[in-house]
Amino acid sequence: MTESPYARRRRRSSARSRGPEGPAASSPAASDPEPDPREVARAIVLRQLTASAKSRKQLEDKLADRNVPEDVAREVLDRFEEVRLVDDAQYAELYVRSRASSRKLSRSALRRELASRGVTGEVAEEALEQRTDDDERADAAELVRRKLPAGTDLSDRTERDRAVRRLVGMLGRKGYAPGLAFSIVQEELAARADGAELDGELDGTYPDPS
Repeated sequence: MTESPYARRRRRSSARSRGPEGPAASSPAASDPEPDPREVARAIVLRQLTASAKSRKQLEDKLADRNVPEDVAREVLDRFEEVRLVDDAQYAELYVRSRASSRKLSRSALRRELASRGVTGEVAEEALEQRTDDDERADAAELVRRKLPAGTDLSDRTERDRAVRRLVGMLGRKGYAPGLAFSIVQEELAARADGAELDGELDGTYPDPS
C-alpha cells in the first residue's frame, strides 16, 4: 500500500524527535552531575606535585587560580600534609640544596626565594642551616673565578677596577653582602695575579647590589 503524505510527515517528525540515538533526552550538561570540587582539587594538586615539588602556598595559589573554594582547598591540602605528600620543611631543605648548588645563591637570597613561596620562620631557617659561612665564601670565590675572564690585565688599574665593580655587582645580585663580596673579589684577584704586587690598591668603591 502506498504511504500517504500525511503518514510520511508523521514518520519524519517522529524520527526527528527521537534523534540519532533514540528518544530525545536531556543534554549531557543538564543530566551529568557537577564534579566534586574535592576531586577536582585533588587532581590539580597531584598534577602539580608530579611535575615538581611544591610548597603549600604554591599549591594554594594554583587552586585559587582554578577557582577551587578556599575551604575545599584547605581541606584537601590538610589531607596531603597528613600523608606527607605536601611537606614545607622537606621542600625547603631540597630547595636550598638545589639552588645553592646550581646558582651559588647566598643564604639571604635563598631566604627571600623561600619567603616568596610561602616558607618562612623556623621552617626556612632550619633549611638554611645547611649553608655555613664557609660554604658561602667557597661558592662566592668559585663564582668570581668562573666569571673573571682569563685575559683580564690585572696590571692595568682601569681594567682591574672595572672587573672589581662587575664581579662585586654579580655577587650582590646573588645576595652576598657588599663587604663580603668585595673581600672575596680582592682575594681572587690577588690569587690570579699569582702574588705579584698590583699597581696600587684595589678601588675600595663598589656598586650597591640592591
